[in-house]
Amino acid sequence: MRIISGKYKGKKLEGFNIEGTRPTLDRVKESLFGMIQTYIKDSKVLDLFAGSGALGLEAISNGAKTCYLIDNNKEAIKTIKANSQNFNEDLKIIYIDYKKFLKTTEDKFDIIFLDPPYKENQMDKSLRIIEERDLLNENGIVICEYEIGNPKTDLKLIKEKSYGTKNIKIFQK
Repeated sequence: MRIISGKYKGKKLEGFNIEGTRPTLDRVKESLFGMIQTYIKDSKVLDLFAGSGALGLEAISNGAKTCYLIDNNKEAIKTIKANSQNFNEDLKIIYIDYKKFLKTTEDKFDIIFLDPPYKENQMDKSLRIIEERDLLNENGIVICEYEIGNPKTDLKLIKEKSYGTKNIKIFQK
Protein backbone atom coordinates (compact mmCIF):
# COMPACT_ATOMS: atom_id res chain seq x y z
CA MET A 1 0.00 0.00 0.00
CA ARG A 2 1.08 3.52 -0.72
CA ILE A 3 -0.14 7.06 -1.22
CA ILE A 4 -1.00 7.14 -4.92
CA SER A 5 -1.19 10.87 -5.67
CA GLY A 6 -0.68 14.36 -4.37
CA LYS A 7 1.89 15.88 -2.06
CA TYR A 8 2.90 12.56 -0.43
CA LYS A 9 2.72 10.42 -3.58
CA GLY A 10 4.73 7.21 -3.24
CA LYS A 11 4.83 7.18 0.59
CA LYS A 12 4.56 3.57 1.72
CA LEU A 13 1.81 2.69 4.16
CA GLU A 14 1.75 -0.13 6.69
CA GLY A 15 -1.34 -1.95 7.86
CA PHE A 16 -2.41 -4.29 5.10
CA ASN A 17 -2.57 -7.10 7.67
CA ILE A 18 -4.48 -5.50 10.58
CA GLU A 19 -7.03 -8.01 11.87
CA GLY A 20 -10.59 -7.00 11.01
CA THR A 21 -9.62 -4.60 8.21
CA ARG A 22 -9.58 -4.82 4.41
CA PRO A 23 -7.34 -2.22 2.84
CA THR A 24 -8.65 -0.51 -0.27
CA LEU A 25 -6.56 -1.70 -3.20
CA ASP A 26 -4.45 0.95 -4.94
CA ARG A 27 -6.36 0.59 -8.23
CA VAL A 28 -9.69 1.06 -6.43
CA LYS A 29 -8.31 3.99 -4.44
CA GLU A 30 -6.99 5.62 -7.62
CA SER A 31 -10.39 5.34 -9.31
CA LEU A 32 -12.22 6.54 -6.20
CA PHE A 33 -10.03 9.62 -5.83
CA GLY A 34 -10.49 10.37 -9.51
CA MET A 35 -14.26 10.46 -8.85
CA ILE A 36 -14.03 12.81 -5.84
CA GLN A 37 -11.06 15.02 -6.80
CA THR A 38 -13.16 18.18 -7.13
CA TYR A 39 -14.44 17.82 -3.54
CA ILE A 40 -11.08 17.44 -1.79
CA LYS A 41 -9.30 20.83 -1.83
CA ASP A 42 -9.54 22.51 1.60
CA SER A 43 -12.12 19.96 2.78
CA LYS A 44 -12.77 18.63 6.26
CA VAL A 45 -12.61 14.82 6.04
CA LEU A 46 -13.83 12.03 8.31
CA ASP A 47 -12.35 8.55 7.78
CA LEU A 48 -14.70 6.76 10.17
CA PHE A 49 -13.41 3.17 10.04
CA ALA A 50 -9.87 4.29 9.29
CA GLY A 51 -7.93 1.01 9.57
CA SER A 52 -4.47 1.96 8.25
CA GLY A 53 -5.61 5.53 7.54
CA ALA A 54 -4.99 5.10 3.81
CA LEU A 55 -8.14 6.90 2.60
CA GLY A 56 -7.87 9.85 4.97
CA LEU A 57 -4.14 10.25 4.37
CA GLU A 58 -4.73 10.10 0.60
CA ALA A 59 -7.25 12.93 1.00
CA ILE A 60 -4.70 14.98 2.98
CA SER A 61 -2.08 14.29 0.29
CA ASN A 62 -4.51 15.68 -2.28
CA GLY A 63 -5.26 18.93 -0.47
CA ALA A 64 -7.79 18.24 2.28
CA LYS A 65 -7.43 20.77 5.09
CA THR A 66 -8.26 18.52 8.07
CA CYS A 67 -8.78 14.81 8.54
CA TYR A 68 -10.29 12.91 11.46
CA LEU A 69 -9.09 9.29 11.48
CA ILE A 70 -11.37 7.23 13.73
CA ASP A 71 -11.03 3.59 14.73
CA ASN A 72 -11.71 1.44 17.80
CA ASN A 73 -8.87 -1.01 17.09
CA LYS A 74 -5.70 -0.19 19.05
CA GLU A 75 -3.49 -1.80 16.38
CA ALA A 76 -5.16 0.37 13.72
CA ILE A 77 -4.56 3.55 15.74
CA LYS A 78 -0.90 2.59 16.23
CA THR A 79 -0.59 1.98 12.47
CA ILE A 80 -2.27 5.29 11.58
CA LYS A 81 0.16 7.12 13.85
CA ALA A 82 3.11 5.39 12.16
CA ASN A 83 1.71 6.04 8.66
CA SER A 84 1.08 9.72 9.38
CA GLN A 85 4.62 10.51 10.54
CA ASN A 86 6.03 13.46 8.58
CA PHE A 87 2.54 14.65 7.60
CA ASN A 88 2.45 18.32 8.59
CA GLU A 89 -1.29 18.77 8.11
CA ASP A 90 -4.13 18.83 10.63
CA LEU A 91 -4.73 15.18 11.53
CA LYS A 92 -6.91 14.08 14.42
CA ILE A 93 -6.33 10.41 15.25
CA ILE A 94 -8.96 9.20 17.69
CA TYR A 95 -9.42 5.82 19.37
CA ILE A 96 -13.20 5.59 19.84
CA ASP A 97 -16.23 3.55 18.79
CA TYR A 98 -17.80 4.90 15.60
CA LYS A 99 -21.28 5.37 17.13
CA LYS A 100 -19.92 7.26 20.12
CA PHE A 101 -17.94 9.55 17.84
CA LEU A 102 -20.89 10.22 15.52
CA LYS A 103 -23.25 10.85 18.42
CA THR A 104 -20.91 13.25 20.26
CA THR A 105 -18.97 15.19 17.63
CA GLU A 106 -19.83 18.83 17.13
CA ASP A 107 -18.04 18.90 13.78
CA LYS A 108 -19.49 18.79 10.29
CA PHE A 109 -17.64 17.31 7.35
CA ASP A 110 -17.25 17.83 3.61
CA ILE A 111 -16.21 14.23 2.92
CA ILE A 112 -16.98 11.11 4.97
CA PHE A 113 -15.43 7.75 4.15
CA LEU A 114 -17.45 4.73 5.34
CA ASP A 115 -15.67 1.41 4.90
CA PRO A 116 -16.80 -0.63 7.93
CA PRO A 117 -16.20 -4.34 8.46
CA TYR A 118 -18.48 -6.09 5.95
CA LYS A 119 -19.91 -8.70 8.30
CA GLU A 120 -21.40 -6.14 10.65
CA ASN A 121 -24.30 -3.80 9.95
CA GLN A 122 -22.41 -0.58 10.63
CA MET A 123 -22.93 1.10 7.23
CA ASP A 124 -26.65 1.76 7.62
CA LYS A 125 -26.28 2.67 11.31
CA SER A 126 -23.56 5.18 10.42
CA LEU A 127 -25.57 6.72 7.58
CA ARG A 128 -28.63 7.07 9.81
CA ILE A 129 -26.66 8.89 12.54
CA ILE A 130 -24.90 11.11 9.97
CA GLU A 131 -28.29 12.16 8.58
CA GLU A 132 -30.03 12.52 11.96
CA ARG A 133 -27.23 14.67 13.38
CA ASP A 134 -26.73 16.60 10.11
CA LEU A 135 -22.97 15.92 10.09
CA LEU A 136 -22.45 16.75 6.40
CA ASN A 137 -21.79 20.27 5.23
CA GLU A 138 -23.87 21.58 2.33
CA ASN A 139 -22.94 19.60 -0.83
CA GLY A 140 -20.83 17.27 1.33
CA ILE A 141 -20.36 13.67 0.21
CA VAL A 142 -20.32 10.24 1.84
CA ILE A 143 -18.33 7.48 0.16
CA CYS A 144 -19.58 3.98 1.00
CA GLU A 145 -17.40 0.95 0.24
CA TYR A 146 -19.09 -2.41 0.68
CA GLU A 147 -19.41 -5.96 -0.66
CA ILE A 148 -22.92 -7.09 0.20
CA GLY A 149 -26.22 -5.30 0.70
CA ASN A 150 -27.02 -1.81 -0.42
CA PRO A 151 -26.49 1.30 1.75
CA LYS A 152 -29.79 2.80 2.90
CA THR A 153 -29.91 6.58 3.00
CA ASP A 154 -32.02 9.54 1.93
CA LEU A 155 -28.91 11.26 0.58
CA LYS A 156 -28.71 11.66 -3.21
CA LEU A 157 -26.71 8.99 -5.06
CA ILE A 158 -24.31 10.81 -7.39
CA LYS A 159 -21.83 8.09 -8.44
CA GLU A 160 -21.40 4.34 -8.19
CA LYS A 161 -18.87 1.83 -9.39
CA SER A 162 -18.09 -1.86 -8.88
CA TYR A 163 -14.67 -3.48 -8.72
CA GLY A 164 -15.28 -7.22 -8.69
CA THR A 165 -16.93 -7.88 -5.32
CA LYS A 166 -16.25 -4.35 -3.99
CA ASN A 167 -18.82 -1.65 -4.59
CA ILE A 168 -18.54 2.09 -4.09
CA LYS A 169 -21.47 4.46 -3.86
CA ILE A 170 -21.06 8.20 -3.39
CA PHE A 171 -23.96 10.11 -1.87
CA GLN A 172 -24.33 13.87 -1.57
CA LYS A 173 -26.29 16.10 0.78
